[in-house]
Amino acid sequence: MRRLSGIIGTLPVLALANCVALWKLAALDGWAKVLIIVALSVYFIAFICKAHGNKASEGKLKRLDFGAYLLWCGVFANVLQLAVIIMLCFSGLNVWRIVINCIAAYLIILILCMSGILRISFSARQVKVLHYVVLLFTWYIPVINCLVFRKFYKTARSEYHFEQAKLDLDEVRKESEVCHTKYPILMVHGIFFRDWQVMNYWGRIPQELIKNGAVIYYGGQQSANKISLSAQELADKIKSVLEETGAEKVNIIAHSKGGLDSRYAISHLGMDKYVASLTTINTPHCGCKFVDMLLKKIPDSIVKMVDGKYNRIFKALGDSDPSFYNGVYELTYESCRKMNEITPDSPDVYYRSVMTKMNSIRAAGFPLNFGYLLNKPYGKGNDGLVTVESGLYGENRRLVEHKGKRGISHGDVIDLFRDNIKDFDVREFYVGLVKELKERGY
Repeated sequence: MRRLSGIIGTLPVLALANCVALWKLAALDGWAKVLIIVALSVYFIAFICKAHGNKASEGKLKRLDFGAYLLWCGVFANVLQLAVIIMLCFSGLNVWRIVINCIAAYLIILILCMSGILRISFSARQVKVLHYVVLLFTWYIPVINCLVFRKFYKTARSEYHFEQAKLDLDEVRKESEVCHTKYPILMVHGIFFRDWQVMNYWGRIPQELIKNGAVIYYGGQQSANKISLSAQELADKIKSVLEETGAEKVNIIAHSKGGLDSRYAISHLGMDKYVASLTTINTPHCGCKFVDMLLKKIPDSIVKMVDGKYNRIFKALGDSDPSFYNGVYELTYESCRKMNEITPDSPDVYYRSVMTKMNSIRAAGFPLNFGYLLNKPYGKGNDGLVTVESGLYGENRRLVEHKGKRGISHGDVIDLFRDNIKDFDVREFYVGLVKELKERGY
């Protein structure tokens, strides 16, 4: 029905697009032709302005749906226009009228397509920068631009269906509050990042958990420093959360180095009394051997230069006393080995470790693709930073293997790039993790 509506709705636009030729071919009075062209013009404006999206969808999704609809109509009109041009060649019209008609038709259909592209660009997250770059250099090339438009359409429709299905699922389980755990969730970031809410480190995950009943807080530690110092910041944050909520404990979900910071706080700073569970996500529990290798090969002068520049930048961004060197050094194999020797797990805390891996170098951009190659000699798989062997820790361990060619990178597992990955819904994965905590009484 939707496509039938698009076909019917596009025909008057196609008539307007070919008004130069129809003016000559139509056996009508001049004023009648003018009125018809005015009517078709009004229809065209209304067609590209009136929302045709699913009324049940939210604002952004409705706009995305409408943009995809307009783009489909534009591509369909483009295909029909090719047939119209062929017919005009046998209509007896002179060449110049046919040429002018083609130019007018091209502009009107282009406006229709660009109206769809514009709405998609304001609504879609899965349309990448590369798509827009290709569009920039091909929008004026007939046939080729149709292929580019088709790519935009397919990406937009795929995102619309994915997000709408997630909204429908959340609505169905809304009253169940599957993520409403006994204790609040403290989400702890990894190295080289801060808990900026403008660009959330955890992507769309926290909002999905909140929709399903979770109470979320963030670790708030500095971007890079010694594990012991970051752990102290976490300990202070845990106490602050308990004071604010009145809860007895927290559940920690920690990514990358944040898992090491959390383990240290639990075992050395007395936080075992206040932490019900610790879930580590792609944490280098046994260090990163490629970091050892790089620190040996890169001259100290370059390391110090990078350290100084990094620290100045992140001080300006809010860190009180960041240390790039200390943060990186404590991710070495030897440093983590020593930490593991003196940091036993608390019997009062439920521990889980989760690890993912990339299936090819194409699974991520720089620097994770480079890290993937550097890590290859040190394990049977890695996520671009951490090997599988280093990330799986303790008795409750889980390796998430992706069936596709892509795999799941260090950034994918926290929704850093906001990608909808086929066969791996990262938001639903975290819902499952938190749901398990609720079922365990945490």
